[in-house]
Amino acid sequence: MPDHRPYRVNVAGDRVHDHAVQATQAVQRPSSRGRHPVSTRYSPGSPDSSGFAPQGRYVLPSFVERTTYGVKEMNPYNKLFEERIIFLGVQIDDASANDVMAQLITLESIDPDRDISIYINSPGGSVTAMAAIYDTMQFVKPDIQTVCIGEAASAAAWLLAAGTPGKRAALPNARILIHQPATQGGRGTGSDLEIQAREILRIRERMEQILAEHTGRPIDEVSRDIERDKFLTAADAKEYGLIDDVFTSIKRR
Repeated sequence: MPDHRPYRVNVAGDRVHDHAVQATQAVQRPSSRGRHPVSTRYSPGSPDSSGFAPQGRYVLPSFVERTTYGVKEMNPYNKLFEERIIFLGVQIDDASANDVMAQLITLESIDPDRDISIYINSPGGSVTAMAAIYDTMQFVKPDIQTVCIGEAASAAAWLLAAGTPGKRAALPNARILIHQPATQGGRGTGSDLEIQAREILRIRERMEQILAEHTGRPIDEVSRDIERDKFLTAADAKEYGLIDDVFTSIKRR
């Protein structure tokens, strides 16, 4: 029978039903916030660490899956969630951090004894949002497997390193970037600027401690390494202690 549900036409001229568009918008929504006071030098609409400005995306496909309970409509993110995989493929801000934290806590409540995987392809973002995800990763009971697919830059690199020891990995052509946090410029009186300066130094010190803890590197070495941008290949990241393995094929858990 012909499908009479409301639809839209995407850039390729294909019919896309409204429910699929709504699902896509819920999964991949632009951030409603501006740049954070302390971030890792990335903002929506600006070039990412590879020099390319983010572009619009295609409509996320949906598919029908038949189960013993009937037929249900799925999209790739739903399917990944069923497999206990969280995909962090956007800038790290308050919205994406809340999504990741909600999934971590939900998956723990479903089964506290099964591993959770976080696949990362992110240019980084807010340090405070990263810290919220980091604390939740340490808070939940399941082991957290982290896998870098593409890029884990800035704040995302800290999350990659924060996975359970022995369960952190990257694909062969992945790239990891570590550097110190940056401000977006301060406003206010001299006293206000002094307070802001002390805060960013405190944040940097804490980030150094976290990276040293998860890599086994001395804090003074980490401090020197993040003074300027430090790019690492997957093999370099393994040697540095950010990850434990370089995957060339899917590792079944």
